[in-house]
Amino acid sequence: MSTPALPSSRIPEAVHRRRWVILWVLMLSLLIVVLDNSILNVAIKTISTPAPTGLGATQSELEWAINSYTLVFAGLLFTAGLLGDRLGRKKVLLAGLAVFGIGSALAAFSGSAAQLIAFRALMGVGAAFVMPATLAVLMNVFEREEQPKAIGFWAGGVGLAIAIGPVTGGLLLDHFWWGSVFLVNVPIVVLALGLMLWLVPDSRDPKPGRIDPVGVLLSVVGLVLLVYGIIKGGQLADFTEPQVWATIGAGLAVLVVFVVFEKRSDHPSIDMTYFRNKVFSAAIGVVALVFFSLMGVTFFAVFYTQSVRGYSALQTGLLMLPLAVAQTVFAPRVRLLVDRFGHKTTTTAGMLLIAVTLAVFAVLDADTPIWILEVDFFLMGAGMAHVMTPTSVVIMQSVPREKAGSASALSNIFRQVGGALGLAVLGSVLSTAYRNDIEDNLVALPAGLRHSAGESIEATLGIAAKLGPPGESLVGPADDAFLHAMHVTALWGAVVALIGTVVVARYMPGKAPAPQEGREESELVPAGE
Repeated sequence: MSTPALPSSRIPEAVHRRRWVILWVLMLSLLIVVLDNSILNVAIKTISTPAPTGLGATQSELEWAINSYTLVFAGLLFTAGLLGDRLGRKKVLLAGLAVFGIGSALAAFSGSAAQLIAFRALMGVGAAFVMPATLAVLMNVFEREEQPKAIGFWAGGVGLAIAIGPVTGGLLLDHFWWGSVFLVNVPIVVLALGLMLWLVPDSRDPKPGRIDPVGVLLSVVGLVLLVYGIIKGGQLADFTEPQVWATIGAGLAVLVVFVVFEKRSDHPSIDMTYFRNKVFSAAIGVVALVFFSLMGVTFFAVFYTQSVRGYSALQTGLLMLPLAVAQTVFAPRVRLLVDRFGHKTTTTAGMLLIAVTLAVFAVLDADTPIWILEVDFFLMGAGMAHVMTPTSVVIMQSVPREKAGSASALSNIFRQVGGALGLAVLGSVLSTAYRNDIEDNLVALPAGLRHSAGESIEATLGIAAKLGPPGESLVGPADDAFLHAMHVTALWGAVVALIGTVVVARYMPGKAPAPQEGREESELVPAGE
């Protein structure tokens, strides 16, 4: 006599019953990782203000404060995923949360931009162990048919964090010092640790991969050199300088060595066999292109709203709310469109919408009605939801359940590397275009101030304020130069998004055929396609 099948043949009944509660705990852990960057977005102007209000960070230091976190995060993600597969995802999550909390507390009390960059890197170490483990645990507590829905809520959690971050950051900056935007992470970490210990089950890969320290070192060194060269070129507004092209060349050379080493290694930090699947490669590549475009936009959008339009940090956070609201609203519902139209149509429409919304920034000026920016942010968030959720499903269902940590890590590596390169490249475009436009208005300044004043709009306005009435003549040209630089940068971002549109239109899978009666439902993306 046969017995009724349990809800899951692999997942314990007790875990299956509390799977949705576990999802919310995972989303809380995810919240702090994403919250930190979204809070930082509205705080960068304050941090760039001279002491005692801020740290007096230059634009390049601000980019490094963001990228030190991002590059360490990206460099350690795959190793963190493998450690989670080997040691247990819950253990790795707990350790990552603890390191992230310690790094946050230290960053809050940084005494200089250099200290902030270092402590942000420590936070990146913790985040690297949190992010892939959350998605890996999710894939191990939900059955395949529920995974798209769960991933939709998981992606919606990212939108929620983006929504909470700028508003929370604005409120904190209105009432406390700049370090409060990092210190706020600590109580969230404590709450997440308690809930994790109580509710989340542990899981591991029965056949985990070996750790690859050489590969990790090569990837981090290569990326740091590449990003440093790009940022330095933007800072100098001259990519022909030997220190710029030599550093970029060295970074590319190290990354080539990394790829060759990984292909020959019997325990690579990145499993190159995943990329034999064209659909997997397309999905993960589009993730990188999306964040390449969006990281640059969110960086200059803060200076547009605060420096040019005169809004406060809190008001800027509220202005960015539509982007996050759209993500939160649409991400859990995207699976319905995918079921009806397929991954290809859904993601192509989403990428095209992102490209259009980026191009809109090329027509904004100092007195554009603010509701246009709000509508644009909302549509941008909607586009992002219709790209990130389907691509996440494709990536995670391309590999066996026990390899979920590795797939999640790869997805996040490309997200973070794409974002870091986007910030570096588009930030350099912004810096170069701004300096080229403002330099004719700085000829009257002493030679020592001329170079630093041309680095960013905040640098120009800061020096103008110190000069008193004579400096007022720089304010108008600074606004005009920044707007021109923003227009150029936005068009670059839109072009990158259009490239992503072509990729998904060509390679993403269409509508899946209905499963035939008596036959097992086929895999979404056959491995090795």
